[in-house]
Amino acid sequence: MEIPELPASLPPREKALRVHERLCAVYGCPIPFFHDLDPLSELISALLSHRTRNADSGRAFRQLRARFPTWEAVRDAPLLEVQEAVASVTWPEQKAPRLQAVLREISARRGGDMALDFLGELEVPQARAWLESLPGVGPKTSAAVLLFSRLRRPALPVDSHHYRVAVRLGLISARVPVGRSHALLSALLPPGWDAQQVYDHHEALMLHGQRCCFHLAPACVRCPVLDLCPWGQQRVARGKPG
Repeated sequence: MEIPELPASLPPREKALRVHERLCAVYGCPIPFFHDLDPLSELISALLSHRTRNADSGRAFRQLRARFPTWEAVRDAPLLEVQEAVASVTWPEQKAPRLQAVLREISARRGGDMALDFLGELEVPQARAWLESLPGVGPKTSAAVLLFSRLRRPALPVDSHHYRVAVRLGLISARVPVGRSHALLSALLPPGWDAQQVYDHHEALMLHGQRCCFHLAPACVRCPVLDLCPWGQQRVARGKPG
């Protein structure tokens, strides 16, 4: 692989764009969206997925849909029945009451209307603020609801893989917590990007973390952005190429 020579240090915004271009070439952008759920269903899916494997959270979501005909039925069901339906996730005893609390809060705020499609009419910061005022909803979940659902709004979620790659590349400091990293990494992207471009950026960095920039023993010698990665360069120099 031939890598062009670049300045020793690039401004973070320019580096983010170079990384985006390289990783999109590797992972095949535009990347198809993996969900086409309404925003309320996407919110439920995101809450179930916290610290849980995708296969297990997906199974819990399907079990909820099979057991209860509507999200209103989940809201009003006995807690134990909801907990049984989501038993495949991590901490179902915490997530079941949280799901019901979120559904009740939405119902109360919206006068019984559970649909969240109105968020598509708000500016992204306003929509995220509304979502993050719900119990247990943080920046990753709010971004996921807006971007992954059929609303297709340009909000950047940052998962653990995305975060690890960004830190190693020097796009953000390792001292920045994951929650705060959402705003900082979003600020590096062009303001005019649409949802597909933002989704491609997130997915490309996430896939790179899953397939090359592993938590343990990353494969630095075959990394297409090694010349942009001070962490990887130091690791290779120490004789630990992966």
